[in-house]
Amino acid sequence: MKFTLMQECIAEFLGTMVLILFGVGVVAMVVLFANPELPGAVVNGGYTNITLGWGFAVLMGIFVSGTISGAHLNPAVTVGLAATGRFPWSKVLPYSLAQLLGAFVGAAIVYAVYHAQWAVADPTLSNTAGVFATFPAHPGFWPGFVDQVVGTALLMGLILAIGDKLNNKDGASWGPLAVAMVVMAIGMSFGAMNGYAINPARDLGPRLFAAVAGFQNNGFEDLSIWTIPILGPLVGSVLGAFIYDWGIGRPLAQANMADTRAQQGADPSPNAGPQ
Repeated sequence: MKFTLMQECIAEFLGTMVLILFGVGVVAMVVLFANPELPGAVVNGGYTNITLGWGFAVLMGIFVSGTISGAHLNPAVTVGLAATGRFPWSKVLPYSLAQLLGAFVGAAIVYAVYHAQWAVADPTLSNTAGVFATFPAHPGFWPGFVDQVVGTALLMGLILAIGDKLNNKDGASWGPLAVAMVVMAIGMSFGAMNGYAINPARDLGPRLFAAVAGFQNNGFEDLSIWTIPILGPLVGSVLGAFIYDWGIGRPLAQANMADTRAQQGADPSPNAGPQ
């Protein structure tokens, strides 16, 4: 099946919107219904539910857009695929804009759904911008940047490992669930340092909505807070894609080519001469 660029971008918009609806929605469930008289109490599953919710959010987003657009849902993934020749650079900007817009609209819908509870939990909109966007555990650029590079390199490398038919013959059948589990694992293992955005659209789109909606302390007052979830994932995705190709993808492709040539009766050795 072939689709137009507009159809692919609409699919990315809808898939990313669904991603944010479930992902930001689960954070809202945990944060907005917390009991102020019991600080630190686990509410609606706490952080465990957040990591599970984001994983399922990715799964649902993939189901929505996978057939038409490939379900990137993430500008970092789009850039990583383009950097390794798997995706045309000419589509990177349209895909990224569609993802950003989908994230913005998804955040707006979550706010509309929970508006009545927001009026109770944070009527001045001064303490809950973290429902929409990520914030660092430690000040400065480098702690969060390193965290985002590592997290997104894992994400990108594992997406390629799961989708590589030479590495996982049945990857297409269970790939969406596997990618969802990767996101869960990253959240469980690395989530506290910088909120594991690992996706520029997932962070910037909802953060922009929070600013437009009047949320205070939304992160735009500090350059490092809102640029880390953009720059870190972009660098990490390219790094993860190149590491996978260098260490796994290319050796698999070379071995497969050698096997194919051998089966066809050709000498797989590049140094073989006339006998």
